[in-house]
Amino acid sequence: MQISVPLVNGMLADEYGKYAPAADMLADHPIKSFPIKITDAPADTKTFALVFIDYDSTPVCGFTWIHWLAANIPATLTDIPANASRELADKFVQGNNSNAGSLVSGNPLITSGYVGPQPPDKTHDYTLMVFALDDTLPLENKYWLNDFIHAAKGHILAKAQIDLPSRS
Repeated sequence: MQISVPLVNGMLADEYGKYAPAADMLADHPIKSFPIKITDAPADTKTFALVFIDYDSTPVCGFTWIHWLAANIPATLTDIPANASRELADKFVQGNNSNAGSLVSGNPLITSGYVGPQPPDKTHDYTLMVFALDDTLPLENKYWLNDFIHAAKGHILAKAQIDLPSRS
């Protein structure tokens, strides 16, 4: 299985991160998710799940920042369009991002679904992982990353991963 995301000069397009236009910001956070193309998924894939995280945030805030969790994406949705987190929110479930954690007093409008990169110190490499699964997982909106990890055990058919740099 392979995944691809369009880049601009080797970087995630500004419209999906801290330089997004005002119309794509909510509570000072970018909320327009980027498009994802999935190819060569196993034939028996029933759903996809994705995890979008920032390991480069660890020196800044002390932990890996979760930007987007989504699961139970239909296997037929191999071209996930831009802004799917908002416009297709009824097609799959979305988990909590790091704005929902007790260490961050996040605005409830942006605690689940996509919140884009906002690297404060330098360009960060954001890691996108997409999982092909053999079933629909017993998850509901606002699930946590650990809930996905436990629910996905024994159901992962394939995994693809890419790093997406975003400028500070």
